[in-house]
Amino acid sequence: MDLHTLKPVQGTKSRKIVGRGAGSGLGGTSTRGSKGAKSRSGYSRKMGFEGGQMPLQRRVPKFGFKHHQRVEFKVINLSEIQSLFDKKGVSEFNREVFVENGLASRNDLIKVLAKGTLTAKVTVSADAISEKAKAAIEAQGGSVQE
Repeated sequence: MDLHTLKPVQGTKSRKIVGRGAGSGLGGTSTRGSKGAKSRSGYSRKMGFEGGQMPLQRRVPKFGFKHHQRVEFKVINLSEIQSLFDKKGVSEFNREVFVENGLASRNDLIKVLAKGTLTAKVTVSADAISEKAKAAIEAQGGSVQE
């Protein structure tokens, strides 16, 4: 075996070897082109860089604000409580009843509001209840637990 008879293993790709002088055909700029950031050593493109054009995340208008301490409630109206009473005869409302009937999910904070009318005597337990809703429930002889 001689050096001039060696061949690469079958199936391997020959790699372009650059920067080994003008005689190799790949010397000089070593296939990087003449000027610009990409021709320099140590170049790494920043994420979102668009060649100096104003990047998309800076072009798009920003709006809105979400306070990190805001407490969001799932609102349930008296009309929904009345319809559940009419359809299923439920008279005691708590988190489990609301979740079973698809009015809230397990982790929601529930607030009862006074939209609609209530004609049934019900017991309501929720995280928060508006004053009008509380008055409407108690006017029908029901009770409220917060």
